[in-house]
Amino acid sequence: MASPSPERTLIGLCDGELDPNRYRSSYLTNKVGGPPDWPPAVSRRCPRCRRCGAPSALVVQVYCPLEASPYHRTLHLFACPGAGCSGGPEGWTLLRSQSLEEAARTPSRPPAQEAPLSATDWCDTADDWGMEGEEEEQWGGGRVKENHQGQGEAAAAWDLTGVCPTAGETDVGSRLQALSLGGAQEEAPVLRPFFISVVEEADLCGEEDDLRHAQELLREYERREGVAVGELEGGGGEEKYEKTRARHGDAVFSRFMKRISLCPQQILRYCHGGKPLFISEPPPNMDRLVSACGACGGPRTFELQLMPALVSLLQRAGGGGAEAELEFGTVLVYTCRNSCWTDGSGSAVEEFCFVQADPDQQLFRAPPGCSDAEVSSRTL
Repeated sequence: MASPSPERTLIGLCDGELDPNRYRSSYLTNKVGGPPDWPPAVSRRCPRCRRCGAPSALVVQVYCPLEASPYHRTLHLFACPGAGCSGGPEGWTLLRSQSLEEAARTPSRPPAQEAPLSATDWCDTADDWGMEGEEEEQWGGGRVKENHQGQGEAAAAWDLTGVCPTAGETDVGSRLQALSLGGAQEEAPVLRPFFISVVEEADLCGEEDDLRHAQELLREYERREGVAVGELEGGGGEEKYEKTRARHGDAVFSRFMKRISLCPQQILRYCHGGKPLFISEPPPNMDRLVSACGACGGPRTFELQLMPALVSLLQRAGGGGAEAELEFGTVLVYTCRNSCWTDGSGSAVEEFCFVQADPDQQLFRAPPGCSDAEVSSRTL
């Protein structure tokens, strides 16, 4: 099990709703929303918003073991669904948890029903996923519809009263510690759950690569024959990409939109150790803004980011489809470069998030003393 090389980007796509009445997810499952699933021996945490103090909801859970590592590795990204909280880092919490494979092979609960939809991991051995005869099923990074055979390791149930049971058998002591004296816990919000499937970004670029090769052949022909034939155009010719200035006059936003145009429905991008795709101009001191690992003091590296298409999926579970008040353009996730972990540790390690707003939100947001109608008329 390994993460992809820095040159290789994996794209996360919504792959159907995860019905908790039919399928039970585990910490091996990649998903949007639902209750978090924790590895064995890692204590449950119920993060709270650092801005308003309300309990946070799980936004995504990503199973992402690293190359040549003996650990299972899962990232949980939480956000506060309260109005205005998700626009800044105070409303987000990223937790990294790990467990040795040997410990994970000893389930503390009976196996649950296997999930038939894909819940892929983000590994460098994607070419071997789905091969018959493997003792441990690896889920296809480039295969969107792959059966998940590894979800037999059931996750402990999430208590919607806000009390989080520990790994293995329920620890009564931890429950009592989680209860506040003299009052009931505030209910933790839960978002509607969806499976996440994976495809390699390179697989989406075949048509563009063919066009680039054809243009190279054309230029070679022009040089050899001394004639000017002109440029080949993709996308129907008329819809040529505008290379001068993007709308809003933002070249960074323009590059962002062009990069995701091959797959606008992508909800997540994963490239451990790679470069993030900024939606707007990053701060000049971005390297200094990413703090060192709080556990070992080592540097952090980029690992994944949430994309704008995810926002429309974030709805409260059981709330009649009511949308959670989460607003962002992209959320960049940075984790410890060494993925430090102490054997036997029962606590997840908190990592770093950087939030960029959607430029459209800024464009259509009314300034003080100006109505929404006035803003709309100015932007037409």
